[in-house]
Amino acid sequence: MTGQRTTRQRLGDAGERYATRLLEERGHRVIARQWRCAAGELDLVTLDGDELVFVEVRTRRGDRYGTPEESIDNRKAARLVALGAHFLDAHPEHEARIWRIDLVALALDRAGRIARADHWVNAVAV
Repeated sequence: MTGQRTTRQRLGDAGERYATRLLEERGHRVIARQWRCAAGELDLVTLDGDELVFVEVRTRRGDRYGTPEESIDNRKAARLVALGAHFLDAHPEHEARIWRIDLVALALDRAGRIARADHWVNAVAV
C-alpha cells in the first residue's frame, strides 16, 4: 500500500477539519480526532461544557446517494452507540459524564465548496 489517501478519504478529512472549526466556534473542545478501536472509528470526540459528545461527520458532493443526514441508518446509529461505549471503556475518566451523539452534515456544491453545514445535536438516540 502506498499510504496515499483516496479521494473519498481526503473529502472526509476536509469535512472533519471544517466540522472541528465549526464546533470549536460553538464552544466545543475537541479531545480526540479519528479515535479508533477494533469496532470502528469515531470522527470527533468533544466536550460541550461538561457533556461528552461523539460527533459523526458526513460530507457529501451532491445528493445522488442521499443527503448527509440520510446516510445515518439504523445500523450506523447502533454502531455509533457501540463506539461511544468502547470509548468510555477505554477512557474511564469520562465514564461519569452525560454523553450524546451529534452529526455534522456537510453538503458541497459542484465547485467543492461548503454549500450547507448543519450541526444536529442528539442526532442519534442513546
